[in-house]
Amino acid sequence: MSQTCGHLDQIDTAVSADSEIGCSDCLAIGSRWVHLRECMRCGHVACCDSSPNRHAARHFDESGHPVMRSIEPGEDWYWCYVDEVAFTIEG
Repeated sequence: MSQTCGHLDQIDTAVSADSEIGCSDCLAIGSRWVHLRECMRCGHVACCDSSPNRHAARHFDESGHPVMRSIEPGEDWYWCYVDEVAFTIEG
C-alpha cells in the first residue's frame, strides 16, 4: 500500500456532485446505502464499501477513475482506489 496518492492529477476541481441526493445506482434499483462518495473525475455519486452494493468501488472498477471523496456532512477526506490511501487536500 502506498503512503501517498499518485493520481492527484486526475482530480477535476470543477466536478460537482450529481443533482440527485443519494447513490444514483441504488436509486435506480430501489436499494439503500450507508454513506455517499463522489468520483473526483466525473462527479458520479455512489455508495461506500459499507453499503450492500458498494457502487463507488464498482464505479472505479468499471471506469478506472481512481479518486473518490466523502460527501458526508463534516467529512473532508479522499480515497485513492489504486494506491489504497486516504488523504485530505489542504485548501
